[in-house]
Amino acid sequence: MQSARAKVLHELAGEPLLHHLLRALAGLEPERVVVVVGHQADAVRNAAEAVRLPGLRTVLQPEQRGTGHAVACAADEFRGFTGDVLVLYGDTPFIGTETLRRLTEVHRAEAADLTLLTTRFPDPPGYGRILRGAGGEVLGIVEERDATPSERAITEVNPGFYVVGADMLFPLVGELRPDNAQGELYLTDMVALAARAGRRVRTVEVGRPEEVTGINTRAELARMEATLKGTVVERWMEAGVTFEDPATVYLGPEVTIGRDTVIGPNVQLRGRTRIGESCRLEGTAYLQDATVGDRVQVRFACHIDAAEIGADAIIGPFARLRPGTRLAERVHIGNFVETKQALLAPGVKANHLTYLGDCEIGADTNVGAGTITCNYDGFRKHRTVIGARVQIGSDTQLVAPVAIGDDAYVGAGTTVTHDVPAGALAVSRVPQRHLAGWTARRRARETGAGAEPVELKPAARRKPTAGKRRTRTGGSAGRARRRR
Repeated sequence: MQSARAKVLHELAGEPLLHHLLRALAGLEPERVVVVVGHQADAVRNAAEAVRLPGLRTVLQPEQRGTGHAVACAADEFRGFTGDVLVLYGDTPFIGTETLRRLTEVHRAEAADLTLLTTRFPDPPGYGRILRGAGGEVLGIVEERDATPSERAITEVNPGFYVVGADMLFPLVGELRPDNAQGELYLTDMVALAARAGRRVRTVEVGRPEEVTGINTRAELARMEATLKGTVVERWMEAGVTFEDPATVYLGPEVTIGRDTVIGPNVQLRGRTRIGESCRLEGTAYLQDATVGDRVQVRFACHIDAAEIGADAIIGPFARLRPGTRLAERVHIGNFVETKQALLAPGVKANHLTYLGDCEIGADTNVGAGTITCNYDGFRKHRTVIGARVQIGSDTQLVAPVAIGDDAYVGAGTTVTHDVPAGALAVSRVPQRHLAGWTARRRARETGAGAEPVELKPAARRKPTAGKRRTRTGGSAGRARRRR
C-alpha cells in the first residue's frame, strides 16, 4: 500500500477494511472472535472494537513471522474451546455471510477435518495454488513465490479462508516450519500436513472471485470502491430510487433510501444515513449519519452531519447542519445558515445568513437574516430558548443564556442580553445621526483641501401618533425653564 497505516485501516465505502469482514462474521453469531494485531496494534484494536461484535477480543503478534505464527498467537484465546474455528484475512472486504455459512455447513456435512475456500483466476497474481492428486484430492498449497512454472499455471487458488476444528488447528500450526523463500511460518502449509496425516480435507469453490479477493495496492482498493458503489447504486435503483448521475454518487453500504427519492449529481451519503420517500437532493451534498424524513428537499451544496430533518422540510442551498440538530416538519433552513445542537419546532424558518447553536425554537417562529445565538463565553456553552410565533429581526444578536417569550418581536439590529417577555417588543439601537455635506468635505480633504465634517443635531423625531401628547420646549423661554 506504500503507507504508514496498517492495511486493514485503509477505508472502503468510508469504513476500514476490517469492518467489512467483521460485519460479515456477525451474521454467523460466533461464540468468540479473535483479531490478531501487529503493526499499529492500538489503532487496529480500536477499529475492531468499534464494530462492537459480541465476544470480540484482540491478541498481539509482536513479530510478524507469517500467517501461521499469527494463528499461533491466538491459541490461548481458544483454550477449552471445542468447536470449529474460521480463519480469515482482514483485507477481504467483499466476503459475504452466506459464503462463510456455506463453508461451515459443508465442513460439518462432510465430517471434514479441514475445509477451505478456493476460487479460479485466469492469471492469478500473488495467490497460493491448490495442488491436487490424480483423484482430485487436495495435496497442499504452494505459495506463488515458491511455485515452479508448472505450478504457477494452476488457476485454482487459495484466497485464505479455512474452517478447522479447534482441537486440530493449533496442533497443526505447531508443526509449521519456516522452510520457504520468506523464512516465515506459512498457514497454507497446514493443508499439506493434514493431507499427509490422512485427515479429511475438503474445498468449497467460490464462483465470484471478487468476493474473496484481497487488497494489496491502492489501485486495487480504488477498483473495489468502484465495484461496491456500482452494486449499491444498482440495488437502490431497483428499489425505486432515481440517480440523475450514478457515476458521481457515493453511497455507503449502510445507507437506506426511500422510494421515489431523486438523488442529484455529486451527492455523498455516508455512515448510517437514512433518507425518506419522495425526497429530492439537488446535488453536491454531503450527508453523514443523517436522518431525513419524507418529502424533504435538500438544495444545492449542503453539509449535514448527524442531524435529523422532519418531513416536508426545505434545506439550503449552502446550509450546514451540525451534530445535535433536530428539525421538525416544515422547517426551512436557507442559504448560509448553520445549526448545531438546535431543536427547531414545526414551521420554523431561518432563511438567510444565520447561526443557531445550542438553542430551542418554538413553532412558526421566523428568524431574520444575520441572526446569531451568541452561545460561547470562552469557557462554556449557554442555551437560547425562543418561544412560538416569535419574529426575530435581521442582524440580531441573542447573548445566551437568554429566553424570548411566545409572540414576542425583536427589532432589527438588536442585541438581546435579557429575557424578553411574551408578546413584548425588544429593540436596542444607537440614535441615527446625519452629517450634512460630509461626502463633499471628505473628498476635499483627501485631495488636500483639509475641510472637516460638522456634526449636526439628531434628526427630528417623528410626529406623535394621534391620542398621545408630547411636550417640547424651545427658544429662550424653554432654555430659561431648563436652567431653573
